[in-house]
Amino acid sequence: MTRLAAVLAAVLTLTACSAEPPPASPAAGPTVQRFEVPQGAGPHDVASAADGGVWFTAQSAGYLGHLDPRTGEVTRVPLGDGSRPHGVITGPGGHAWVTDGGLNAIVRVDATTRQVRRYPLPDDRADADLNTAAFDNTGVLWFTGRSGVYGRLAPDTGKMDVYDAPRGPGPYGITATPGGDIYYASLAGSHIARIARDTGRATILEPPTSGQGARRVWADTDGRVWASEWTGGRLARYDPKSGEWKEWPLPGDAPQPYAVYVDQANTVWVSDFGSDRLVSFDPATERFTPANGEAAGVRQIHGRPGEVWGAASGQDALLLVKTAAE
Repeated sequence: MTRLAAVLAAVLTLTACSAEPPPASPAAGPTVQRFEVPQGAGPHDVASAADGGVWFTAQSAGYLGHLDPRTGEVTRVPLGDGSRPHGVITGPGGHAWVTDGGLNAIVRVDATTRQVRRYPLPDDRADADLNTAAFDNTGVLWFTGRSGVYGRLAPDTGKMDVYDAPRGPGPYGITATPGGDIYYASLAGSHIARIARDTGRATILEPPTSGQGARRVWADTDGRVWASEWTGGRLARYDPKSGEWKEWPLPGDAPQPYAVYVDQANTVWVSDFGSDRLVSFDPATERFTPANGEAAGVRQIHGRPGEVWGAASGQDALLLVKTAAE
């Protein structure tokens, strides 16, 4: 070996031994994409539509909106004078179902013709302050009213039953498990309740933390019920099989979890008013991951495989998080 070769070999050996690996790049959180809706809409709730679009309730403007994410085009469906739509879900046949507090009625919007049909609450149930709805596995629609009621509607016959909530005002979010069981959250009552579908009776289920302000609920693929605890700043989970509860405090100094949604992979999504972010939660690792970008008052989260949507009431926008490659 020549002297030059020996020197080069020594330098290379020294470099290889002393060099430190580059620092790992911090994991990037999911990115939020923004879609503008008409100014003054005040989008409150959102639901994925069967045609690939997205329904949203324009609570401040009194209409149901439909966004086409491919073009950004928004179609407005007026719901009537005095309308103040709160919740929207997609039901059988792809039709949109709206809980309208201003009209004190459940409203159905045909997915194709955009024809509007109202199902008014009984006269003795005025000012129910309708909130959200969910379909069970028999096609019956269940709904909540913050004034202290919950109820059911048989779409085929139009028959409606309305019940008094066991602790009065507060029924807010509602969900159906894969098996068709119905649970609602009571914001003012700080509990969730399971509804017996045969009798309509609600049984209260107490979370571990009192006064936590359970606001929205969503069931995962295993039938466990997740709740956003608005006042307590926690995410909670109830397991109907064991009757066990578990709670996790959200990160930050003053979290305010508003909505909760569980995607097809059982990742839990929360809209946190305290941090103004959408936050995902992995039940396996029990870790929260904030999404990049402002959430601006997301009041409902919904989605479909690969997509999570939020209604940003503070920005007149809908937000999209892509969770899988197209």
